Order: sequence, then C-alpha cells, then structure tokens
Amino acid sequence: MSLPFPDIDPVALAIGPIQIRWYALAYLTGFLVGWRYCRALAARDPGLKPSPEQIDDFLVWVIAGVILGGRIGYVLFYQADLYLAYPMDIFKVWQGGMSFHGGLVGVIAALVIYARKHAIPVLRLADLAACVTPVGLFLGRIANFINGELYGRATDMPWGVVFPYGGEIPRHPSQLYESALEGAALFVILFFLARRDGLRTRPGFLAGVFLAGYGVFRFGVEFFREPDIQIGYLFGSATMGQLLCLPMIAAGAFLILRALSRRTGL
Repeated sequence: MSLPFPDIDPVALAIGPIQIRWYALAYLTGFLVGWRYCRALAARDPGLKPSPEQIDDFLVWVIAGVILGGRIGYVLFYQADLYLAYPMDIFKVWQGGMSFHGGLVGVIAALVIYARKHAIPVLRLADLAACVTPVGLFLGRIANFINGELYGRATDMPWGVVFPYGGEIPRHPSQLYESALEGAALFVILFFLARRDGLRTRPGFLAGVFLAGYGVFRFGVEFFREPDIQIGYLFGSATMGQLLCLPMIAAGAFLILRALSRRTGL
C-alpha cells in the first residue's frame, strides 16, 4: 500500500519563456517572512542592537550568504569531482544544487562581518537569525517534495510515496519529515524560548538550540532519506548529511552550556 505522488507542477507560474518555480517562491517567502519576524523580535528591545532598521540592511547579507554559501557548499560537499571537470557549471544555479550546511556557513560569515562592521553583539544577532531560519527550512523542504527530489528510502509503511524519479517502489517522504522537524517543530521551540525574558541575558542560547536541534533532527531523518547517489554511504552506514551535522550538534551544545553557565555565574 502506498500514496500516489501529488500531481503538482514544480512551475508555479509561467509567463512566456519565464518560469517561476515553487522552489524559488519558497526561498523568496522564507526571506520575506523571516525578515519581518526578525524585525519584530529586534523591536522588543528598543535599547539594544540590532535595531529593526539594521535588520533591513542585514537581509541583503543573509541572502548573499545563503546563495553563495549554499552553492559553494554543494559543489565542495556533494559534487566536487563533477564541477572540477566542468567548472563553468558551478554558475548554473538554475539547474539546482544547494547545500544547507554550506548556506549555514555562508550566513555565519555574513553575520560575523556585518555584526563587527556595525558594532552589534555577534551572539545576539545570531540568536535572532536562529529564530527565523526554520521558516525557510519549512518552506524549502515542502518545495523539495513538490519537485520530487531528495526523497527517502524504500518503505512498506502506508504513507510511503511512489516518487516520479524514485522508481516504482514506495519511499519515505523524508522531505516532509524534515519540514515538520527542522522547520515547524524547531520554529515552535525557538518561538517559546525567545518569549522568555530571561533568555535576553543569555546570548548565544537560542543560536545553540537551533544548531543542536537542527543537527539532531537532520541526523535522525537521514536514516530515512536516500543518500546522494554520487556519494552513497560513508564510514559504514553514515551519510554525508549526518557527518556534517556532528559539528553542528557539538557547536550548539557548546553555545547552550556557555550561555547557561554565564547566566548562572558558574
């Protein structure tokens, strides 16, 4: 027993030769909603940086960090041999190929540079960015599902889906698992933690929760997700996604313990 793949055209709108895909709309919506939410969070503490106006400026840096970091990360982590042979294909971003972990590195770099340039506490800006990132993850993984990409491993569960590019066997809709965990669940967790006044004196705590939370959720979902065909399994049954999540979990745990220790004076 399985579920049919929904007949959703990956192209949301076509005007002549111009095509607007759901994946692009997911990125755009994620940036816009995240920007507004981040602006609202910054406005709660009018005496602290960053100001809502600085969040407006920071949005451009985030977009650049996501796109450049995501593309470079994909090239280095997942398709290095291919792009080494065809280096000009690196610039063909319309053909797909983005890495979350690469995008994360790009955003962190943009965040640190912007914060230092404008004398903003790095960890406070990181906390704000952490609260809004799950919005983009939620939408992006749904777009992956619509595209029929990044599907899961074979399953006999009744909610298995026969993907158009995954053969005739039912597979885990791992994109929806990630959307629910890395997106919705992580957003809810950070939403309620951010509303606690005590956390305003614990810089880095929310960023740590995001890093550790995403790392744990992604590591778990990788057991249900089909590994990238060009890489397969590494070190036994481990995947590239799981290996890249380990430093995230470690960094997140460090930031959480650091924030709690400084708050309690330990």
